[in-house]
Amino acid sequence: MTEVVQQKNTFAQILEKTLFLTLGAFIAGFALECFLVPNKIIDGGVVGISMLLNYKLGINLGLALLCVNLPFICLAFTKMGKYFVLQTFYAVAMLSVATNVFHNIHFVVTNDILLSSIFGGIILGTGVGTVLKNEGSMDGTEIMALVLSKKFGFSVGEIVMGFNVLIYGAAGIILNWESAMYSILTYFVAYKVIDAVLEGLNSSKSIRIISDKAEEIGQTLIKDYDISVTYLSGIGGYSKQDKTLIYCVISRLELSKVKEVVAQFDDRAFLSVVDVHEVYGGRMRKKIKKG
Repeated sequence: MTEVVQQKNTFAQILEKTLFLTLGAFIAGFALECFLVPNKIIDGGVVGISMLLNYKLGINLGLALLCVNLPFICLAFTKMGKYFVLQTFYAVAMLSVATNVFHNIHFVVTNDILLSSIFGGIILGTGVGTVLKNEGSMDGTEIMALVLSKKFGFSVGEIVMGFNVLIYGAAGIILNWESAMYSILTYFVAYKVIDAVLEGLNSSKSIRIISDKAEEIGQTLIKDYDISVTYLSGIGGYSKQDKTLIYCVISRLELSKVKEVVAQFDDRAFLSVVDVHEVYGGRMRKKIKKG
């Protein structure tokens, strides 16, 4: 009986991921064909290369996306695992289908290049973020960067940035420099939206507090604000004295409360605040479900 329930859950999870991968791909395809392509604005990475091939050589965008991504998908098979590869291949295939569907509809939302850059970036980021959140990808650039970073010592971010500089430089030469600059704006907007989609509206903060009044601060946070805390033991680097650290994960709306409580008991306390992209289990999961 348990095995049957597990199989049903697995099937439901696969179906859910497939639906979201399809949705994300079609949202991205809509952004490309109804905002960016008609106004000669390109995206970064493999999608950008495919768009340049479409502009310069007249190659079908959907076909270009599939062909250019294929070597990176094969590379991912040895580096990222079969499930990621299958989901990435499916997402890329759906993006290819989506661009052809919207291309044949011949629907252009706006010919204003600034509006196309901003809203195209927002919609594209939403689609890409949805795919990434469901463990897929539509761009092989980061796969390539992951492999090259191990060989040459550069970070993944540095390689992706260098790759995109070349693409936007090529866009300036092939199209014009105005299009290249608007393309960079689109990339920036999409990048920020992807972060928002991945983090969600319930973005959290982790806080470490070092104070001689750790017990009083911790008890106030627990009793007055229902903030769960963990006490950690440490030793001062200069004083060599035992220290009690407070660790907690809170929503961004609770940050000001925590600062007020700390200042109330110890205005010399040390606070470290770090963004947390994902939180699982415990009190935070309960709060997120309520929200």
